[in-house]
Amino acid sequence: MKRYLTVYIIIFQILVSCAPNDTPTLEADSIYFNGNIYTMDDSNPKVEAVAVKADTFLYVGTKIDVDAFKGDSTHIIDLNGKTMIPGLTEGHAHIMGVGYNLLNVDLREAKSYEEVVEMVAARAANTPEGTWILGRGWHQDKWVEKPEMTKGFPTHDLLSQAVPNHPVWLKHASGHAALGNAKAMEVAGIDGQSDQPDGGEIFMSLGGNPTGIFNETAQGLVTKVIPEQTKESDVQALKLALNQCFKYGITGFHQAGSGPDHINLYKEFAERGELKLRLYVMLNGRDPELLEEYFRNGIEEDIYENQLTVRSVKLYADGALGSRGAWLLEEYSDAPGVHGHNVMPMEDIEEITANAYKAGFQVCVHAIGDRANREVLDIYERTFELYPEGAPKEPRFRIEHAQHFHPDDIPRFAEMGVIPAMQAVHMSSDRPWAINRLGTKRIRGGAYMWQSLLQSGARIVNGTDAPVEPITPFASFYASVSRKTLKGNPEGGYEPAEKMTRDQALKSYTLDAAYAAFREDRKGSIEVGKWADLTIFDKDIMTIEEEEILNTEVEMTVIGGEIVYEKK
Repeated sequence: MKRYLTVYIIIFQILVSCAPNDTPTLEADSIYFNGNIYTMDDSNPKVEAVAVKADTFLYVGTKIDVDAFKGDSTHIIDLNGKTMIPGLTEGHAHIMGVGYNLLNVDLREAKSYEEVVEMVAARAANTPEGTWILGRGWHQDKWVEKPEMTKGFPTHDLLSQAVPNHPVWLKHASGHAALGNAKAMEVAGIDGQSDQPDGGEIFMSLGGNPTGIFNETAQGLVTKVIPEQTKESDVQALKLALNQCFKYGITGFHQAGSGPDHINLYKEFAERGELKLRLYVMLNGRDPELLEEYFRNGIEEDIYENQLTVRSVKLYADGALGSRGAWLLEEYSDAPGVHGHNVMPMEDIEEITANAYKAGFQVCVHAIGDRANREVLDIYERTFELYPEGAPKEPRFRIEHAQHFHPDDIPRFAEMGVIPAMQAVHMSSDRPWAINRLGTKRIRGGAYMWQSLLQSGARIVNGTDAPVEPITPFASFYASVSRKTLKGNPEGGYEPAEKMTRDQALKSYTLDAAYAAFREDRKGSIEVGKWADLTIFDKDIMTIEEEEILNTEVEMTVIGGEIVYEKK
């Protein structure tokens, strides 16, 4: 029904523009005016007023003309100088992880290993013995005080002493490593004789005992014995995550990998009208049965009143830079002989990519290191050659994270139409220590190369990778335009030539994010006929001082004309 209304609105606007002045107008449900309204429409970049009918923009233009759409029941919203933009899209994150990070022990603010242990011990004091304690978010390179470490990571000893009777599993902020205590390793049957897995590593001490750190695929040796999450906890986590999204102005969300249980949960929420968020789901590429089902049945697009789309696949080429899992062409500068990990066989990635291409599904491969990015680009190039005259559907393949390249590979993105989904806040968090991993030459010539990619013609999708980073868009927007840490260092920013302009940064969160999900015709800009998704700020992020960006707050979030969040 709403699709018919959208068509009607467009036809109506054409008729109005050609008709005499006394032609009756369609009454708006709501009108927004008296603010800084940025549309992301190049032909009409800034306007005075916007009218909404149902879930669609009815009018975009001047305050004088918008009054023609005002009726007795129209909701009039005076922005009072606030700033309104197209609804923001989180371009790469993990929605269930956002929720579970609020349910479990959130370690992102811990300043030392001792503080991590204290937080876990506090949770253990109120948890029955033998129950698993889960947490996420610690990062040893962000600690002010560093403990004695092995291979650059803490050992389990302090944690095991403080919490001996609960199995504890604490995921690294990146999600690509984890720390388990002695009880967790006992339950999982891990000891000094355990075999090392392909694509990962159980860190061992000089004495041959596990240190408690499980890198990349080695995490599966422990996670397989952790009790599965219940349906009740999944529901609670999803509700919490949705509320977080709305609080931070997120109207669209690119969900980076889901299995059948969570996809069914999204559908249940959407069917009841409780999802509201425009969720764009990537299938878990490690589930062959799920892929076979979807490749056979085809994509699911804009189902349940445009709340949910399933039309892409998430795969993994390598790990994370912080845990030295990112796959590099040359060895790590701070770990001679180490090149990182290829966590999923490249022949499997190539086979799935070809099958997805034939079935009309987008492919999104996690690649952080320069070797991983090159290998994935090579696979995409070979895949495109399967259909010299074009695939059944436009592919718009993506590389998720795309943090570090060999300079020769930068222009290949635009040449092949590959979209880099890059989370700018990672540069703020990682750049101070990433130079130790890569060295000066590789950092300056191939890491976080935003402007180089944009100048080559590529489109960048921004985001946070939440819960790796908090889901607030202001951190990534600030990082995009400043190239600084969130503490404002260094003066002038790291590699400042790679900064985005504010317009580019906003586009990466709106119109280009919509393009990456095949929906630039329906969202990403404020234009007549598009979905009425809006984010309203208390400050004008396009003009305020750089350091004020991080102090900006969301005043209102609107999805399909419905106010889903309003600051009290």
